[in-house]
Amino acid sequence: MSTETMNKEILRGGQFLVRDTKYDDIFTLEDLNEEQQMMRESTKEFADRELWAHWERFEKKDYAYTEACMRKAGELGLLSIAVPEKYEGLGMGFVSTMLVCDYISGVTGSFSTAFGAHTGIGTMPITLYGTEEQKQKYVPKLASGEWFGAYCLTEPGAGSDANSGKTKAVLSDDGKYYTITGQKMWISNAGFCNLFIVFARIEDDKYITGFIVENNPKNGITLGDEEKKLGIHSSSTRQVFFNETKVPVENMLSERGNGFKIAMNALNIGRIKLAAACLDAQRRVVTEAAKYANERIQFKTPIMSFGAIKAKIAQMATNAYAGESACYRAAKNIEDRIAFRESDGNSHQEAELKGVEEYAIECSILKVAVSEDLQETTDEGLQIFGGMGFSADTPMESAWRDARISRIYEGTNEINRMLVVGMLVKKAMKGHVDLLGPATAVGEELMGIPSFETPDFSELLSEEKNIISRLKKVFLMVAGSAVQKFGPELEKHQQLMLAAADILIEIYMAESTVLRTEKNAKRSGEESQKAQIAMSKLYLYNAVETVGKKGREAIISLAEGDEQRMMLMGLKRFTKYTNYPNVVALRTQIADVVAEQNGYTFD
Repeated sequence: MSTETMNKEILRGGQFLVRDTKYDDIFTLEDLNEEQQMMRESTKEFADRELWAHWERFEKKDYAYTEACMRKAGELGLLSIAVPEKYEGLGMGFVSTMLVCDYISGVTGSFSTAFGAHTGIGTMPITLYGTEEQKQKYVPKLASGEWFGAYCLTEPGAGSDANSGKTKAVLSDDGKYYTITGQKMWISNAGFCNLFIVFARIEDDKYITGFIVENNPKNGITLGDEEKKLGIHSSSTRQVFFNETKVPVENMLSERGNGFKIAMNALNIGRIKLAAACLDAQRRVVTEAAKYANERIQFKTPIMSFGAIKAKIAQMATNAYAGESACYRAAKNIEDRIAFRESDGNSHQEAELKGVEEYAIECSILKVAVSEDLQETTDEGLQIFGGMGFSADTPMESAWRDARISRIYEGTNEINRMLVVGMLVKKAMKGHVDLLGPATAVGEELMGIPSFETPDFSELLSEEKNIISRLKKVFLMVAGSAVQKFGPELEKHQQLMLAAADILIEIYMAESTVLRTEKNAKRSGEESQKAQIAMSKLYLYNAVETVGKKGREAIISLAEGDEQRMMLMGLKRFTKYTNYPNVVALRTQIADVVAEQNGYTFD
């Protein structure tokens, strides 16, 4: 563990809500070391040369080209970033794995899906849960791209309820193998994979069990036709049928009944990686939209000069910047937690599992926020292109369609929103995050007389940081009241949990954005960060609006009479600006920089 990591406090997952985070305690894209910068450039070069230059092929269901590009990525080592050196991988840290996932995924959802399914849920379960023999046998082949992996969890009757699968595994009379019978659907990479991670139930076990299953058609494995999908056209997606498929007992993954835990931890990693996979797609859409707006002449002037277009470009760039800020903050938190656990005697395998699990709340926050920002960005990008955006001859149309799946992957955004709140409450009950103390303090503050002194906001972003601290009070007020009123029954009140989750999501995203800008302004000067300062202020302004709306919705639904009036007054107090930003001026400032640079250049 580095001296820098040892010297800074590593907050536990969810503690950002109740603890102050200093700007020098977060990691940003501007903190990449030389090796990581080189890795980023080589990944971008691959994406531009092999993917962007041939994006039309991915729209023509050219599955063979997707497979060929995956093999090229394997030859360059891009499939092995997270694989330990012991198994012929590059053994790089979590930030580096996020970085490659980010910059390799922006061109097309087809390749992004193939890459993510293989390196994440296709390989990681073995590296994290496999026996030494399993890892030696399979991981080097997966790391090099000689073999490709797929993940068989979803069934016709088991989607969000992952543990309800009906696929059965029956032990043979001689105890040497299991026979697996069942149907799996929406299996990415099924058409060209060599290995499946399959989840099945043994007898009447409460929880499913994981198995490593080699793809051998002679062993009772058949594939359905390629699915006809809205987007990700060249991502191979098929049903997989197992009919008494024999699997050696030594291919059980981890222990019997541990499959649900494997699936959930794989999803934690998948969620933050999916958020990363949405980042460069946003950058590219912003860049293409800016180029088009600079060139498109209407009424004898480039449409980029119109305020309506500037508003769109500014929001698109701001969302991309916020997503970068939050993703790399969380990635470094995870990397530091892994290093801390390793220094404490944990194996790398155990350290990585526990490190990612610690930040499951942040992983779900990022999955929701960045996937929805990507959806908005592609929609606005298409709108800027106008009729040409609706044409399949431009990449905006495919980008818009490909973006839609990201809100469904790795658990729907609705499921993830409820997980965010549910996991935080459970952490509080375990004593990992102190919610009771701060929530009680907020209640006492509501009963007291508010201060009428005008704060000193002369420092850069000081008012923004003050507002973020008050937005945290909104969540504590709402969540504290909800837990007090509903207790263990809170999970049944899904609309209330969705509203609370939106408040929490905006807090994390806004804080990450402001802290990144503050850090870079401190080391590079405010002059160099003018557009970033504007984006931080714009993002927070929008976040305050969302928190106000969702806060009112939650308060009205759970409180009545004097309690409701007091909470609504508190909401108004906690979301109040002393100096409201000129939102139109902020948007104009951001858009003018994007126009001048002819694209997104804030990374």
